[in-house]
Amino acid sequence: MASLKDMRDRIGSVKATQKITKAMQMVAAAKLRRAQDAATGARPYAERMAAVIANLAAGVSGADAPRLLAGTGSEQRHLIVVATADRGLAGGFNSGIVRAARDRINTLLRDGREVRIVAVGKKARDPLRRLFGARVIESFDLSATKTLSLEAAQPVADLVLREFDEGRADVVTLFYSRFRSVISQVPTARQLIPAVVEAGARPVDLNGAVYTYEPDEQSILEALLPRNVAIQILSALYENAAGEQSARMQAMDNATRNAGELIGDLTLLYNRQRQARITTELIEIIAGSEAI
Repeated sequence: MASLKDMRDRIGSVKATQKITKAMQMVAAAKLRRAQDAATGARPYAERMAAVIANLAAGVSGADAPRLLAGTGSEQRHLIVVATADRGLAGGFNSGIVRAARDRINTLLRDGREVRIVAVGKKARDPLRRLFGARVIESFDLSATKTLSLEAAQPVADLVLREFDEGRADVVTLFYSRFRSVISQVPTARQLIPAVVEAGARPVDLNGAVYTYEPDEQSILEALLPRNVAIQILSALYENAAGEQSARMQAMDNATRNAGELIGDLTLLYNRQRQARITTELIEIIAGSEAI
């Protein structure tokens, strides 16, 4: 059985840990508001971009459609972009994204598809390299990025577009966690190439007017679609940032509660052991006095 000193040291250690988890919870709660505002603020732009593309795509078809919209006509080569956080201590946030990507990758491999992987975030890089090795062709570290902006998403978008243009990818899918609420983050797959109109995105209502585009729809789409890839990646990074802080706040709250319960249990055990030692000493004193 541990000594009383060891018990006191352990209680002190758990109390110190509780202070840290409580502080981390408060920091995550403060960051969550800004991250949530950024995520919800980016959604209308991304949705409007999808609506504009839907409106323009209605005017082109067949051979006139840009490759980013029409695709290559094949689904043999897949590029999977997995975006997670760079830090842990966020419960199952990162593992949920990686697990969703892993399941899709394994399904594609069983179907005989070629799969290449891009990891965005440290928490995606390590497990994916452990699971799929050389299939991870590139990784991006966002830990040095203080503020998310298009500059953070553009290198990822450039790599995706280069892989597609050079014929190494027919389909590009992005995995991230969509921020639904403070207690709900949903691992999500979004197809970037060929471009698709998201559910709920409606073409722009022209109120019966007929527009003549200058340049034509095809030229506009060829300029707009590459930018749309970067916008969708940036939107996913904003969603991840909000989900990460929310998950970390919950994880640290649970850790703080668990530490409190452990402190209570250890204190009770300490008091019982201390009382038992006092009782033993009293018995020894009484027995010694009677022997005299």
